[in-house]
Amino acid sequence: MADLLWDDVKCFFDPDLMGSLPDVSVPGASVEDWQAVLDLVAEKGWKCQYSEGGTVLPMPRAEAVLSGPADAECLYLRVWPTPDVLAIFRFRVADEVDFDVDLRELQGQDRLDVFCGFLREIGRRPGKPVLMDPEGDGGHPVLGFDVEADRVVVLAARWSGDSG
Repeated sequence: MADLLWDDVKCFFDPDLMGSLPDVSVPGASVEDWQAVLDLVAEKGWKCQYSEGGTVLPMPRAEAVLSGPADAECLYLRVWPTPDVLAIFRFRVADEVDFDVDLRELQGQDRLDVFCGFLREIGRRPGKPVLMDPEGDGGHPVLGFDVEADRVVVLAARWSGDSG
């Protein structure tokens, strides 16, 4: 059964309303949580590409990436849970696993199911919530993985679906 139904949440996947690259994060994370996510990517066999600046490199350990200088080049891990859905992880701080998705790739029930499955996998590994905020509007999550419910749920009070 689907975590969310497209007709109930499609407003949260409207690039004009949310921005095309909403902010997705695991707040209250640690270096160990980052490593758990990197291990998950490898275990799942998801296509991925790690880069520093414009240089593609083998995926390092989380501790090595997160202990670098604050002014280091842009450090990105691109992950494709399916060939047509991309998540871009940014190694900015150790206490928040931070990534973007492109809402233009997440249209319709099938893509929503892929996205929800991805959030569940990311959240289950460290046992922490995964939150999606509108682009540039951190602290106002609209949906996310709920650890207790073990599924992706709507978090926004201002959504257009039926609450019952």
